[in-house]
Amino acid sequence: MSSGKVVLGLLAGVAAGAIAGLLFAPAKGSYTRKKITKKGKDYEKKLEKKFSKNIEMANKKFDKLKSDVTDFAQKKMHKAEQVKEQVKK
Repeated sequence: MSSGKVVLGLLAGVAAGAIAGLLFAPAKGSYTRKKITKKGKDYEKKLEKKFSKNIEMANKKFDKLKSDVTDFAQKKMHKAEQVKEQVKK
């Protein structure tokens, strides 16, 4: 069995145990649902923050690459025009 499957199984077991623990806890259902919702929103904010940083970084790299390719293409087009002019002479 690969270590990836073991880790995935472990995470699934932990998640199932946490959910079961919350659902069978002696607290009122409405309180437990609010608690689950709050935790979910907290995780959502953390993931959003992490992904937004990654997306921002990827966008910056993409913009730089786009700029570099554009500059390269313009230089080569200029060279091509020079060669055309030399061939015409």
